[in-house]
Amino acid sequence: MKTQVGIIGGGPSGLLLSQLLHLQGIETVVLEQRSRDYVLGRIRAGVLEKGFVDLMRKAGIADRLDSEGEVHNGFDIASDGDLFNVDMKGLTGGDTVVVYGQTEVTRDLYDARDKLGGIVIHEAQDVTPHDITSDSPYLTYRQGDEVTRVDCDYIIGCDGFHGVSRKSIPSDVLRVFERVYPFGWLGVLSRTTPVSEELIYARSERGFALCSLRSRVLSRYYVQVPLEDRVEDWPDERFWEELKQRLPRAVAEKLETGPSIEKSIAPLRSFVAEPMRYGNLFLAGDAAHIVPPTGAKGLNSAASDIHYLYEALLKHYTEGDDRGLEGYSDKALARVWKAQRFSWWMTNLLHKFPETGEFGQRMQQTDIDYLKSSRAAQISLAENYVGLPF
Repeated sequence: MKTQVGIIGGGPSGLLLSQLLHLQGIETVVLEQRSRDYVLGRIRAGVLEKGFVDLMRKAGIADRLDSEGEVHNGFDIASDGDLFNVDMKGLTGGDTVVVYGQTEVTRDLYDARDKLGGIVIHEAQDVTPHDITSDSPYLTYRQGDEVTRVDCDYIIGCDGFHGVSRKSIPSDVLRVFERVYPFGWLGVLSRTTPVSEELIYARSERGFALCSLRSRVLSRYYVQVPLEDRVEDWPDERFWEELKQRLPRAVAEKLETGPSIEKSIAPLRSFVAEPMRYGNLFLAGDAAHIVPPTGAKGLNSAASDIHYLYEALLKHYTEGDDRGLEGYSDKALARVWKAQRFSWWMTNLLHKFPETGEFGQRMQQTDIDYLKSSRAAQISLAENYVGLPF
């Protein structure tokens, strides 16, 4: 098999790049280790920056997003029982975010690839990049006993934190930066009316909580929990009671509870791998960087990678201009580190860190008080939340 761009990973990053390139007549093959049903079953966040929304429109897959996505003009921060609104739209001159589940993004991308006859190969086992520093890199994968070779010009690694792409870069070349946080997020999805039209980020002495939503009838809630906790330790009744205790009383009193549809615990980490290019292998998304979910930057940081790769590959194939490919790693990392800073700051602002004690809690409250009183601080927060320009 031969193609122009071989993509490892059939999540939203790989599918989005494949769709964008296909519309420009550039051939791609996507290799995904899991089944299509498994990929569509992943429950992930869905706060989309303006840049991500623009990319979906460019890819021709924004019809459902535009009709079903929830446009958010701001969000609330709760601390010590008080609620404070961050007016993103007013502070940024009109920019907003859209709440639209990652599962729905992936579904829209699959439908678009199907309509165009895009090649997405599922249950591709033992995917391996070869000769990535040569002018003729290729991929191999196995299905059953049959091994297939895919010759390509470039290999794009969109296969996540545990994928093979980053591991294909020699250890003496790759530099890794990482912080693992001493807690995780217990998330519950419920078929209940969201407690608020806006997201609520809550700081309390008991720990962090987040009130989010997927639609007007589907809610997503989170509470900070110790890393050693298990889902089995948190029956629905315990979860709802703990969530209420971390929210302002007026919010807790109107919280609608119900059976959980999905429940999981996600650890929090900050992670960056440099460089994001080695030879003709390019990393994108979680293969190169992970952020805590506090600032809603994970999927959006991946989208910025895809934007830079799409523009660079388009220039290469249409104009013979390789400057975008040559500068991809530096350009992508510059934005990645800004997203890391923002996610790190939001995480430190709102979570309970046992090692910081009462001093740390006072500093958090002082930071929030300053945020309330300073329009400049609010503008900085809003600009980062809606997404810095590509």
